[in-house]
Amino acid sequence: MIEILNPTLLARARGTGALVADILQTLKSRSTIGTNLLDIDRWAKALIVDAGAQSCYVDYEPSFGRGPFGHYICTAVNDAVLHGRPYDHTLADGDLLTLDLAVSRGGVAADAAISFIVGDAEPPESVAMISATERALAAGIAAAGPGARIGDISHAIGTVLSEAGYPINTEFGGHGIGSTMHQDPHVANTGRPGRGYRLRPGLLLALEPWVMADTARLVTDADGWTLRSATGCRTAHSEHTIAITDDGAEILTVPK
Repeated sequence: MIEILNPTLLARARGTGALVADILQTLKSRSTIGTNLLDIDRWAKALIVDAGAQSCYVDYEPSFGRGPFGHYICTAVNDAVLHGRPYDHTLADGDLLTLDLAVSRGGVAADAAISFIVGDAEPPESVAMISATERALAAGIAAAGPGARIGDISHAIGTVLSEAGYPINTEFGGHGIGSTMHQDPHVANTGRPGRGYRLRPGLLLALEPWVMADTARLVTDADGWTLRSATGCRTAHSEHTIAITDDGAEILTVPK
């Protein structure tokens, strides 16, 4: 289903997007050396509930996961990249952590992800990989506007990632979002310009460039959810929810 939001729902989407962004920044500030991933999950739950919102993850049970996700946020460390299920793990200096959060409030969902280095260490390869996903995200947003096509976004993202030297996996990518978290259209992280669904004002998209340092192949963890790089290399992931407007793309998941 491709959903086009009316002005009332779009206004609610702005509020949900700002909430997601604010929660992610709060969790980032608390994620330090010695933090346990389960603590991050508990903090996320409290922040979501206190805001009168609902988790899009805790009861989520798609075909690619094993049973309900059961947690309030995705926490992916180092070689984990997507659907990272929180577990009893303590963060160390230099860990590359991705926090991916989707919530719904007022009948509208928003989805965003950030990757960052824990502590004071700054491994150059990790910093460069995070930067590449952020630049790819910015390029995808710049390519989104009324009359553009999904392929234009995919091509813009893929160009940045390829030029940075990263293999690109097309199994998972961006997606439509609205009254539910995952909707059509799929937004691959590489593609051909001028192809695919033509963007319309009122369409919400979650764009999410993600890469693994030296492979495009994923493996599923024993938890049935967490996707890791097949070679054990590090990964990075950046995501924003945007709204297509008459003037271009509006980023919804920015902190207040």
